[in-house]
Amino acid sequence: MNSNYYCVIMAGGVGARFWPVSRRHTPKQFIDILDDGESLIQKTFRRFADICPQENIYIITNSQYASQVREQIPGLADEQLVLEPARRNTAPCIAYANYKIKAKNPDAVIVVAPSDHVILKEDVFKEVIINGLNFVEKNPKLLTIGIRPSSPNTGYGYIQYNEDATYADAPSIYNVKIFTEKPELEVARQFVESGEFLWNAGIFMWSLKEIEKAFETCLPEVNDLFRQGEGLYNTPEEENFIKATYLVCKNISIDYGVMEHARNVCVCAADFGWSDLGTWGSLYEISPKDEHQNVVAGNKVKTYNSQGCIINVPKNKAVVLQGMDDYIVVDNDNVLLICKKENEQQIRQYVNDVQIDFGDKYI
Repeated sequence: MNSNYYCVIMAGGVGARFWPVSRRHTPKQFIDILDDGESLIQKTFRRFADICPQENIYIITNSQYASQVREQIPGLADEQLVLEPARRNTAPCIAYANYKIKAKNPDAVIVVAPSDHVILKEDVFKEVIINGLNFVEKNPKLLTIGIRPSSPNTGYGYIQYNEDATYADAPSIYNVKIFTEKPELEVARQFVESGEFLWNAGIFMWSLKEIEKAFETCLPEVNDLFRQGEGLYNTPEEENFIKATYLVCKNISIDYGVMEHARNVCVCAADFGWSDLGTWGSLYEISPKDEHQNVVAGNKVKTYNSQGCIINVPKNKAVVLQGMDDYIVVDNDNVLLICKKENEQQIRQYVNDVQIDFGDKYI
């Protein structure tokens, strides 16, 4: 196992679209959403522990989730748990991790990944990531993972790639033309039909040296803030420096801030059974279904003249559904959600409305 290989797992999201199972105090990355005995962050950590040394895996999350990470991933060294004092999106998150790793190993080659994605073909995933790390170790490129689209999904970003620009040592890696964030349905259809676009999986690989150059060029104001802490990372002085830095750091994603502007971006076209598991509908798509195409989590559920539903209710709670097609039905603690699957993008608005009208204890 290559000692220069590092992994940064981003685990600070709130997972609002999986409400009411995902709550502010326990977002979806800490939940066994697939009902198989492992939370999403545990699955992610386990996958990367087969790719790089376990001591080289960093988990970056909001400080309020420190106890959940330590409980679910025991044995992490203090320096491996990177705590953000505020949410500033993925670019500051990655810049912070870069400088912590640089203080330990300036020759690092890094994979950055969300904590809450589902990977069904783990052997294929491992091969793709190792090949990608080998590629960026040898080539001055920023590499992202693109998933061949199976539908015109409007919940994903899209990457257009140059199929003619391939690399002899990496035939599935192409130069990127453009990034497009969550297009309208008709545009997404055109993208899929053209065969020139991939879904943006939000997984990145690069050498530490190349991503630092990219920040210096594309986001110098962010890079300069974190550079001021050199000599403080992995010391007792780091915490106070980071608190002050996050107060003034801009909120911006790595996609908008770096990937859309850098000139050396490549994409690896892959298929390893990926889902970003961003919505109840995406969970429905990858889950086993009964004879009526319902997905049921709960051991005392009866359905009548109902099909295409995803039902998530407490075990031992008797639930009867009659005459419901293509619904999300979720009963969790003090909240019951009943929503058409086609309207699931509105769940964020429902959460906001519930908070305003009924208070924080419901979110």
